[in-house]
Order: sequence, then C-alpha cells, then structure tokens
Amino acid sequence: MGQKVQNKQMTMGDTLGLGFMTFAFFLGAGNLIFPPLAGFMAGENMTLAMIGFLITAVTLPLITLIAVAKANGKVMGLLPAFAATAFAVAIYIVIGPAFAAPRAGLVAYEMGFKPFLEDSSATFMVAGITLNVSQLIYSVIFFGGAMLLSLYPGKLLDSVGKVLTPIMLILLVGLAASVFLLPGAEVGQAVGDYQSSPLTKGILEGYNTMDTLASLIFGMLIIDILRRKGVSDSKQQTKYLIRAALIAAAGLAFVYISLFYLGATAGDIAVGADNGGVILTNYVNHEFGSLGQILLAAVVTLACLTTVIGLVTACSEFFNELFTKISYRKFVILISVICATVANVGLSQLISISVPVLYTIYPVAIALVAVTFLTEKFSMPEFSHRIVLSVALLFGVIDGLKAAGMDITLTDFMPLHNEGMAWLLPTALTILACLFIKKPKSEPLLN
Repeated sequence: MGQKVQNKQMTMGDTLGLGFMTFAFFLGAGNLIFPPLAGFMAGENMTLAMIGFLITAVTLPLITLIAVAKANGKVMGLLPAFAATAFAVAIYIVIGPAFAAPRAGLVAYEMGFKPFLEDSSATFMVAGITLNVSQLIYSVIFFGGAMLLSLYPGKLLDSVGKVLTPIMLILLVGLAASVFLLPGAEVGQAVGDYQSSPLTKGILEGYNTMDTLASLIFGMLIIDILRRKGVSDSKQQTKYLIRAALIAAAGLAFVYISLFYLGATAGDIAVGADNGGVILTNYVNHEFGSLGQILLAAVVTLACLTTVIGLVTACSEFFNELFTKISYRKFVILISVICATVANVGLSQLISISVPVLYTIYPVAIALVAVTFLTEKFSMPEFSHRIVLSVALLFGVIDGLKAAGMDITLTDFMPLHNEGMAWLLPTALTILACLFIKKPKSEPLLN
C-alpha cells in the first residue's frame, strides 16, 4: 500500500491545475499595479524596462522555484539554525501579514469595490487613528473569505487551481487582447530614471512584486500540497514543481507584457496617476464603460484573493512548525486578522514603507538562490553559503537604509550604488572566490 502512494502519478489535469494554482498564488496586487505605471513612465524605453522587470518578476521567481525543488524544500539547510530561522521569519512576515497580503486586500478594495461606491469618504476615529468605514468592512469580508479557504489546505489545488484560476485567466486574456487591439494613444516619452537607465530601473521595479521572496515559500507550500496528493517521492515532486513553475512563469510574462504595453500607450488616461491600479481602472472605464469595470473588478478580486489564500496558508504552516503548541488553524485566524488590520493603512503608504525592507532582503534571497544552484561546485558548501549571504545582507542593509532616506556614503564608489544595487558586485565576487577556495587537506596522522 505504501509503495502505491510513494509512486503516485499526477494526471495532466492535476499538473495543469497545479500550474494554474501556482500562477494564481503569484498573480496578486503588485503584479497588477506596478507594470502599467512602469510602462507609462518608461514610454519609448518600454522594451528595456520590460526586460528588466521580467528578469526580477518572472525569471528570478522561476529559478527560485527550481532551486527550492532542487533542495527538496530545504534551501536554508546549510545556514546556522538561528540565522536560517531568522531569515525565514523575516521573509514570512514581509510576504505575509506585514506587506504583501494586506497590499493584496487593499488593491482588491481600491480596484474591485471602491469604484462602485457613490461615496467612500465616511470615516471614524479609533485610538486617534482615522479609519475608512467601507474599507474596514471590505477588509473584514475579504480576509474572512481568504481565512475560510485557507483553513483547508488539502483542497487548495481543487478550489484555486481548477476553479478560481481558469475563470481569472479567461478574463485576463480578454483584457490583454483589448490592450493590443485598442491602444489608448501613441507611446510617450520616458521620464525620470527610465530616461537614463531603463533596464536597471525595470529590474528594481520587479522587486516590488515580491515574487522572488514568495517563490521561497510557495515552493515549500507546493511540495506540501504534492505530499497531500500522495506524491512523496522527491524526484517526482521536483518534476511536478518545475512544470508548475513553467506554467506560472508563462502566465506572468503574458500578463506583464500586456500591462506594460497598456501603460506605455495610456496617454492622457494615465496623467496624474500615482499607481498603476489607477491607470488600469481608467483604461477599462475609457474602453468598456461599466461592463468593463465589472470584469476588471472580478479579475482583481480573484487575483488578490488567490494570492492571499496562498500567503496565509504558507505563513500559517511555517509558524505552526515553528511553534507547534499553537495549531495551524489558530495561526490562519491570527494572520488573517493581522492582515485585515494592516490593510487599513492605505496603499501608497504601504508601498513606501515596504521599499526599504525589500532593498534589504532581496539581495539575500537572490544570493541564496545562486548558492543553492552552486552547492555541488563549492569545496566548502557550508562556509560558502554563510559568507556569501553575509556579504549580500551587509550591502543589502546599506541599500535599504539609503532607500529609507538615510545619507550613507559607504558604497558611493561602487558600481550601481545610485540604483540601489551596490550589493551585486561584492556578492558576485564572493561567490566567485568561494568557487576557487580549496578545502584544506587534513594532516596525516603520525605514528
């Protein structure tokens, strides 16, 4: 009986469902709000900016999922236990209740619900904090729904991969087709950093999707879902995870390219927009009126809901393993409540707070993926992992503090320091040095 479970194969339908579920987990708030604004600002330099964005928002998450599969979910296994736990906790907090999940709820409210309200300005005060009534009610309902679906992780493949995502994909294909068939205006002029360094700016914009960080936790979540489906052989898990990653990457690239083009050809529709969600909403209103607004609301709400379900599930499973006395279900409820609370901060404020944190943590995540692939090439893998990640963290902290507005000149002599990527060269050189370090030969024992 055990052998039967060990070698269980997934059907083509299950594999597609897994890929769609992975795509749905990734396609959330940042994936919809950042590309249109980036495309609008990049203008004539859209192609280079888009390539940069696709590097950090599609290629890196794909490679990260493959790295997680390769390490059988144990990408931090060569780090000291305390450091591995601290880094994992930081990622789960950033990607879960602190930023990514509340941001998804906020975008769902801003784009999927608020446009249908005649008046959304009603507020009230609690402990000196001004809260928006409609936003608070929506947050409770939205995260309550995500909580109920997250309570049953074994059914995620069926509920998300086979039901919610296909509906969302049909709506997205319709939106993408309209973008290319009905462009709003001619491609405009590049502005800001997109004039001088569109590729680098695109790479940094891709950070904001948080998808490389999400890959580290979604990879482990997918392996867990495969185990629940009876696929317990590690080689089989790797095979299915890679297939799911490729399906998700293709879907994300399709969405980003169409949204970049939408932004670049938005023209007057995008004037004065402070985030891509406004551009997307204005475009749909302009081209399709109220029916288009309803379809967009459905796409955004489904995209954000499926992402939050994935994040709440992954975070709850992680913290349940860390604090075994508190049940998985209690963590689902706790994290959902925190997300609903943080979601009442406001979209622009949440994005501005998250940028310095991402500048700090992303270099470590990227370095971790790189050393995971090179583990077998290092003569001293444990030492190499630790020194490379230490260097990435050191320079990441400096980049993060600079992004927060602190006047730090330590790295001003280094390449890419102005772009917030001073970490890249020292981290790459450390990896290179570790590849050439030879293990010291042990002295022969004397008789």
